[in-house]
Order: sequence, then structure tokens, then C-alpha cells
Amino acid sequence: MPQKILVAVDDSENAQRAVAFVAKRFATSNPVTLYCVVLDTAALCKMDSPELTPIFKSQQASFCVLENKKRELVNAAMKKAKDKLIEAGFPADGVTIKIEDKKRGVARDILAEAEKGYDLIVIGRRGLSAVKDFFLGSTAQKVFNGAKDISVLIVN
Repeated sequence: MPQKILVAVDDSENAQRAVAFVAKRFATSNPVTLYCVVLDTAALCKMDSPELTPIFKSQQASFCVLENKKRELVNAAMKKAKDKLIEAGFPADGVTIKIEDKKRGVARDILAEAEKGYDLIVIGRRGLSAVKDFFLGSTAQKVFNGAKDISVLIVN
């Protein structure tokens, strides 16, 4: 029976390694959702408040250009991930792309999506040093610790 797989994707090489792992190790009959949580900074581009400092106001247009670039990078990463799965034999209609703005936190949003009927979460490990990882925690670690009744596969 096919397993519904949720792959957490961003524009990092670690996320692409997670996709490659799925492409190589899982049956192509498994439906895959490529899921990205984007930090919502776009709202700042639309702000027009008198309380905004003059420095921010003078740099607001540059910030909005960066926001657009971030969206382009995410879309390109998602397309690359989907293409990788299709090249491995996954049917195009069996690979879904889902991009959402952050609501509660990246890890919590991934877990909330996983509760919608997935059998497995696949996520790349960021690669922080052991000390930083211990004190700050990583998204992968937070997903792993927060997952209830769903398996989590962390790809190095």
C-alpha cells in the first residue's frame, strides 16, 4: 500500500539531499508532497505607517526586492525537487508542491501539515555544529521531537 510522504523543502542543499533520498529509496507509487514554509516578511513591503523610521522607509524598496528574490529561490528549489522525483519515475500528478507562509513556526507548521494524513515526514538535517544544535535546536530536531503517530526520517 502506498505511503503518503511529506518532504520538507527549502532552498538548501540539505533539502535537495532529502528529495534525492526519497527519489532513490522509495517506490514511485508513493504520493509525495514537497512542502515549504516561507517566513512571511512580505507584509513589511506593504507597510506605510508614520511610525516607521526614516531609515527603514528609505530601504523598504530594497527589502521588497529581496522578498521577491526569496520567493523566486523557493519556487526554483521546489521545481528542481519535483523534477528530480519525476526523473526518478514518480508520476507528475503524484508529486504535489505546497508553499505556505509561516503561521506558528516552521517546525510546527510542518507538523500541522503532517497531521493531514501523511505516513512519513522526510527532512534534511541542517548541519549546525553539535554545540549550536544542542542549544538552539534545529527544525529537523523540533519536527522529530514534536511528531506524534508519524515517522520522521532525517537525511544527512
